[in-house]
Amino acid sequence: MPIEGLGVYKMTKEDELINSVKVAYDAGYRLFDTAQMYGNEAAVGKAIKDLNVNRDDIFVTTKVAEDNQGYDKVIASVEESLKKLQLDYVDLLLVHWPINTHFFETWRAFEKLKEQGLTKSIGTSNYGMLHLQYLATKANEMPVVDQLEVHPYLSQQAMVTFNKENHIVTQAWAPLGRGRIFEDPVILKIGKAHDKSAAQVILRWHLQRGDSFIPKSVHPERIKQNADIYDFELSDEEMKLVDSINKNTRISQEPEMVYEIGHQYPHG
Repeated sequence: MPIEGLGVYKMTKEDELINSVKVAYDAGYRLFDTAQMYGNEAAVGKAIKDLNVNRDDIFVTTKVAEDNQGYDKVIASVEESLKKLQLDYVDLLLVHWPINTHFFETWRAFEKLKEQGLTKSIGTSNYGMLHLQYLATKANEMPVVDQLEVHPYLSQQAMVTFNKENHIVTQAWAPLGRGRIFEDPVILKIGKAHDKSAAQVILRWHLQRGDSFIPKSVHPERIKQNADIYDFELSDEEMKLVDSINKNTRISQEPEMVYEIGHQYPHG
């Protein structure tokens, strides 16, 4: 899996999405991340087809929505997703949010879809430690990726460590904190020292931590800029400085969800 990809959350204009995918591909991106919930799988499929490249040259992720969880619904919805994407398989299939209803049935369907070759790998999104520990009690195989909101204001260090210990890649969604970290003085100072933008400093921090990350943008220059992070390096001191601005604060507009597994607890 490429370490960096293009997220397409809230890209609802087909032409804009198609252009973003083309610009990203030309800038070196090979991972494209969508979801049933985004309502743009068909546009992603068209964008990929328009690239006219070998299937092996790209890595496509989609996610199963809450309404489509449960064994039969998962199978049917993924088959529909593949039709929209105009693909025979996705490279990575994620459970978008953990819900108590059909918790194990959903994962059993994921294992079946992998067995059938309709997805190469299976993973989770927004799963905390308790979700993953509970899943481990019945899963035949564990997720290879856990996609989480991660950025300097929500470093999720405990989850990142837990995932590493369990051979799970942490993939950051909203890795730039939806732009709300760009004026942080620590980030600006480091950016000035390297002649790099705030976004580039943040993505470099992710890279050096070992996170995978999927920044979203529809602006060609920003898409290109977000890929231009491989010609500089943050020092150990600079990494610690970025670590120090963690506020354990969610910047995303996603609602705080509480799911029940035996008892209630906040999601990770």
